[in-house]
Amino acid sequence: MQVPKIIQTISEVLEKQNAKAIIVGGSVRDHFLKLPYKDIDIEVYGLDKIEELENILSKYGSVNLVGKSFGVLKFVYEKEEYDFSFPRVEYKVGEGHRGFDVKVDGLLDFETAAKRRDFTVNALGYDVRAKKFLDPFGGLGDIKQKNLRHIDDTTFVEDPLRVYRAVQFSARFSFSLVDKTFTLCKSMVDKGMLDELAKERVYDEWKKLLLKSKKPSHGFELMRELGIMEYYFPELYTLIGVVQSSKWHPEGDVWIHTMMTLDEMVKLCRVDSPDPDNEKQKLKYMFAILCHDLGKATHTLIDEEGHISSRGHDQAGLEPTKSLMGRLTEDKNFIDSILPFVKYHLHPSQFYRNRAKSSAIRRLAIKVNIEELVVVARADFLGRTTKEALMRVYEAGDWLLEKSRELKVESKPLDNLLQGRDLIELGLKPSPRFKEILNEVYAMQLDGKLTSKNVAIAFVKKSLI
Repeated sequence: MQVPKIIQTISEVLEKQNAKAIIVGGSVRDHFLKLPYKDIDIEVYGLDKIEELENILSKYGSVNLVGKSFGVLKFVYEKEEYDFSFPRVEYKVGEGHRGFDVKVDGLLDFETAAKRRDFTVNALGYDVRAKKFLDPFGGLGDIKQKNLRHIDDTTFVEDPLRVYRAVQFSARFSFSLVDKTFTLCKSMVDKGMLDELAKERVYDEWKKLLLKSKKPSHGFELMRELGIMEYYFPELYTLIGVVQSSKWHPEGDVWIHTMMTLDEMVKLCRVDSPDPDNEKQKLKYMFAILCHDLGKATHTLIDEEGHISSRGHDQAGLEPTKSLMGRLTEDKNFIDSILPFVKYHLHPSQFYRNRAKSSAIRRLAIKVNIEELVVVARADFLGRTTKEALMRVYEAGDWLLEKSRELKVESKPLDNLLQGRDLIELGLKPSPRFKEILNEVYAMQLDGKLTSKNVAIAFVKKSLI
């Protein structure tokens, strides 16, 4: 395992005091999964007091003492941050993630300290000086078998968030929950133990699922099987079994389609996104496609001849989107940023089919970022098994992008040719009439009737003053 030189140096100093540094947590797991890792956490065994560790670290870099009462020191060396901690055990004393009594003990053995962790794959350690991996609970075997297994029944249920962690780890690493862990998680859901979780904690796990998984559908299917969808996210649960026209959706019901679109969006965020490295942008895309067909649960009809339609589901999807997102976050601005994609996700295909006029495209740009809308619509198009989707050529989206770029409205609305100051220069005094004039000028811009500032000024002089 690659260990930063500074960690090796500190390990040598600790050894002289009959102590040792053990790298723990995700970095050890990810080493065996052959995944890149950035954060390195170190537990120090063999010291009596945290102040001893503080003195050692302060000789090599800066030490942040915010977590000292919990046995954690944040150490910064050459702009890199590492978490150094004492081993500890935790005791459940109340509800919520703060309902724990933490006992820090530098003289604990590694196995006892590792037992507080959730899964065997997260209980691995690496002894820096001995260059030896520690695996007290069989985590290496579970990695090899691609299994996710909890360590201890009693400690696992003390934090219900671990059910969501099971979901996102399973999806991120393509692991399967072993039967015993699945049964335990299911019983926690059935007993309502997840009720105590703050939405912020749940949202953090959803973000990891959506941002770090190649196939988020794996995690959502697991949430469905565990009963999480039925208990906590009815907006998604009601999609299960909602039929669709086999002409447009031969893949199956709305739930199946939505899961396919999620996985397609992961691919598109690496290719089509204007800013693929922007985490919040990707998260916006992921939630937009997750919610795009929520309206079909209430707006799917089957006529007497067996024809299936879902007219109006785009507009109808707005309220369940607000409801679902409100269960996860208080960030109203973020929720509002998702709504236009739900409302207009059909427009690229409709515009292409009807060969929409330039004026319609300009007006669409006022309501939604067209470039971003096409990303969502493309995932919707590809998340099905029609012949056209399997060819992976979304002609409607490509056409709308080309047209909107020609009109210079692909990422923002058309700029106003005139401002209030222009009307003042024409001798007009500020009044409510200003807005009426500017709106009329802008409407003619959208129709392509006014194409320059001079032409707009001439129009105002002739027709509106």
